[in-house]
Amino acid sequence: MQKPFDDAPGSKRKYKDSLSVSPRANLFLNCLFIIYSCICLMPVLLVVAVSFSDEKLIALHGYKLIPEKLSFAAYQYLWFDIHNIMTAYGISIIVTLAGTLVGLLMTAMFAYPLSRQDFDFRGFFSFFIFFTLIFNGGLVPWYLVYVNVLHIKDTIFALIIPGLLMNAFFVIIMRTFFQTTIHPSIIESASMDGASEARIFVQIVLPLSLPVLATIGLFYSLGYWNGWYNSLIFINNDKIINLQYMMYKVLMNLQFLLTNVQANSGSSTTEISKIPNETVRMAMCIIGTGPMVFAYPFFQKYFVKGLTIGAVKG
Repeated sequence: MQKPFDDAPGSKRKYKDSLSVSPRANLFLNCLFIIYSCICLMPVLLVVAVSFSDEKLIALHGYKLIPEKLSFAAYQYLWFDIHNIMTAYGISIIVTLAGTLVGLLMTAMFAYPLSRQDFDFRGFFSFFIFFTLIFNGGLVPWYLVYVNVLHIKDTIFALIIPGLLMNAFFVIIMRTFFQTTIHPSIIESASMDGASEARIFVQIVLPLSLPVLATIGLFYSLGYWNGWYNSLIFINNDKIINLQYMMYKVLMNLQFLLTNVQANSGSSTTEISKIPNETVRMAMCIIGTGPMVFAYPFFQKYFVKGLTIGAVKG
């Protein structure tokens, strides 16, 4: 019996040759992506350079990628407030870790039943969560519920609980992933083997959903780490404010100081230039974005793994 065309001896070699890239094209693509990566790094390098620059030279010549004069005045200014910075760092880390883990668990537990065709109340709960995409209760009822009902004002829970409200967009993403990736036959076979719903969810669904969990977890982490509004609304104690709000207060103090110096010195440029304004802004950017830079490689590992989960196995 004659073999099909695809099984011919030279068919595989021709197919591999059609997928191969010429050395010139490969070199061009590598150079293109190297240039693009350098362009993306330029703003970050500029922020680092300005944070180590002299304030007077920045006022005279503007931002430069290579500082004309190396200065640590911005970091020395922040060093005087190092205790509050470290406290705010600890609060931000605790809030980000706790909020991300609890938020992921709640989102997955809500999205998984919505992905099951045999769940009788899928329509009701889907409308219940999707309704929040269009309408919300408003700022005043939102504040009164947390302050008068939950009594979380001036506690660390005020930085965690408001972010745990179901984000309909995250639920939609996770529900779609469950529907398109986890085949119902897997769940059916596990049920026939005697596995409970909780065991199926923990030992089968969650391990197969690492890519979407990493994606939603990154969104939660960025939201909690960059959030400052809850500290502004609920917190009056400086010992439990997060890092972003603490840096916001530092900027406000700088603006107040600059205004007073300008008013008392008769708009003296010399006196104003001694205050590290722009350099402190950039130094705070470096301090605030540091942990997130180290968090991205952790999530990237699961992104890469997600590319091979749906691969065809022969």
